[in-house]
Amino acid sequence: MIKLAIVGYGNLGRGVESAVHQNPDMELVAVFTRRDPSSIKLADPSIPVLPLSSIESYADKVDVVILCGGSATDLPVMTPGLAEKFNVVDSFDNHSRIPEHIANVARAAKSGGNTAAVSCGWDPGMFSLARVYAEAALPQGQTYTFWGPGISQGHSDAIRRIEGVQDARQYTIPVEEALEQVRSGVNPQLSTRQKHLRQCWVVAKEGADLARIEREIKEMPGYFADYDTTVNFISQEELKDKHMKMRHGGFVIRSGKTAQGDSHTIEYSLKLESNPQFTSSILVACARAVVRMHRRGEVGCFTLPEIRPCDLMVQELDEIHAHFI
Repeated sequence: MIKLAIVGYGNLGRGVESAVHQNPDMELVAVFTRRDPSSIKLADPSIPVLPLSSIESYADKVDVVILCGGSATDLPVMTPGLAEKFNVVDSFDNHSRIPEHIANVARAAKSGGNTAAVSCGWDPGMFSLARVYAEAALPQGQTYTFWGPGISQGHSDAIRRIEGVQDARQYTIPVEEALEQVRSGVNPQLSTRQKHLRQCWVVAKEGADLARIEREIKEMPGYFADYDTTVNFISQEELKDKHMKMRHGGFVIRSGKTAQGDSHTIEYSLKLESNPQFTSSILVACARAVVRMHRRGEVGCFTLPEIRPCDLMVQELDEIHAHFI
């Protein structure tokens, strides 16, 4: 059995707890939190909820730790901090800062002799694989990624970190005209702004400066500054009534030509009823891979394109050969 721990018990942490039950080789042994542990009720009350400050006491009790914090401020600190003591997995999703994050985590993991897998969601993550495989098959061409329509957990979390924000949801919406151009195979040159819209629904705290909040959202580098972004202020009741579904999805499309000039299009898509539930399922599969890699002596920081596909699966290799090849 692979013994794992969760750090953070929001939407993603709850999803990881659920996903463990679908994996017969996994056992959840503890949840760690910065909140008051007594305020957190797990689906399985037999599992201890402990303060994050006590996590090092579990260094010999868990094989891997899944980090369920946000990419804006949590994971850049948490992942390298814990990678010195544990094998770790995260879903860091700020694309512009991924090389920096990998370097920081790699230093920590190598220092502690541990194995880390980062940016293990669906994008980055599964979409990263789709882009790699598509470009390997069609080296001459153009790759496009579209997200949505749906709620981005990372972008919603980034808004909630702004002073004066009580709650928020952010929708990423593909520009339909751009999507149809790409599918037609014309390989348009599209700027970041031309591909997506960002729509924000924000509950402000009483007395908060709405103009400042809107400005900070629209100017946030790596999240909103490069997009046409609308900010809508609403009540907590309206947010609860209309914006609690966590659906998401998207497309990776590559159009290209083979050596004789024939045109080809590869399209990979996801339609997710629950973004956190799906992302957490990927994290659990990557936790399995991290443990197997660590047992082989593979130390450092890795992303999904560097992980053997068979290491993600509970099935043995002969079963994979018989049923998946």
